[in-house]
Amino acid sequence: MGLGRGFALTAPSALVSQFVRFLAAVAPREESCAAFRDIFQGVTYSSYDDLLDDPSIEAVHIATPHQLHAEMAVQAAQHGKHVLVEKPIAITLSDAKRMISACEMNEVTLMVGPAHSFDGPILKAKQLIESGQFGRVLAINTFNYTDFMYRPRRDEELSTTDGGGVLFSQGAHQFDIVRLLAGGQVTEVYAFTGHWDTLRDTELSYQAMLRFSNGVTAQCTYSGYARFDSDELQGWIGETGNPKDPNNYGGSRRALADVSRDDELKAKRARTFSAKSLCGIAANNEHFGPLIVQCEYADLKIGPREITVYKDFEKEIIPVAVTASPREPVFKALYDSIRLDKRPVQTGRWCLGTLQVCHAVLDSAERRKPVFIEGPY
Repeated sequence: MGLGRGFALTAPSALVSQFVRFLAAVAPREESCAAFRDIFQGVTYSSYDDLLDDPSIEAVHIATPHQLHAEMAVQAAQHGKHVLVEKPIAITLSDAKRMISACEMNEVTLMVGPAHSFDGPILKAKQLIESGQFGRVLAINTFNYTDFMYRPRRDEELSTTDGGGVLFSQGAHQFDIVRLLAGGQVTEVYAFTGHWDTLRDTELSYQAMLRFSNGVTAQCTYSGYARFDSDELQGWIGETGNPKDPNNYGGSRRALADVSRDDELKAKRARTFSAKSLCGIAANNEHFGPLIVQCEYADLKIGPREITVYKDFEKEIIPVAVTASPREPVFKALYDSIRLDKRPVQTGRWCLGTLQVCHAVLDSAERRKPVFIEGPY
């Protein structure tokens, strides 16, 4: 459901997946629907109800704007369909809980993804940590500086209450990653957010310190302010694993300069799924900015191609193979849940915890004091 930018990024992986086959779609733009029919050899329906009534469909991928996730997930569950929903799970905690309850009541999977906690280097780092060879995790530091808020945006993407800003779209990635690697429940958040542009009056950045129940701390920074680009520290490999041109500095801001709001919305629509948007599989793993995990016996620097292990007297580089397609681990997790009854980490309940952190950052920044999070839902 939805053939926007999110699906455009997922489509190359969906085409070659061993675990899922996309049969049908619903979207408001005929250009996107025509591309789906042509590329996936599938059908398109005029309504979501019609799609849910199709008995051949086992699971629904909800790739619509954030504010539509809850109702669509509940509807899918009531039709007995498993649910893969784009992050964040929802905007409000109450909506996320409704989604979880509906899926549990109807005994269907609720999973959130694609998310960068499925990236190959992150999964490899988790495996290394769980091996115990580096001792327990002590602290995590991660940051990402991008042009996220200066890409073309719809109105709701510039409104915090409607799920806009960097917290719900980008914090959901970053907090998922550190929660996966820290291995505990976030209990305390102290944060600041940046509102620095009256024309884009939402959170353009945040800095958050997280404390976990097991004593791990994590420093998380995200900026979508479109100045410094942290991919400079990643060998100019972009978030999707594709190489970036460092000479294109300022391109996003330049494209928005002196354009009308209507022109920006047209540019946003041009980024949705189409035959022109389809690209090949990247030569590198996807990533979400520089990430360092401090353990008892070593520090781990996680990059898009390898994990560098810094021990007391020596350094080791552990290559990370590029997956057949970047979203295949997501599809495998969905398959394993439906066919093998093997639940992934990124269930609805897990991603409710990530959403709690997003709200705690907003709350802490507004109150200028730490916010304490109660135990899991």
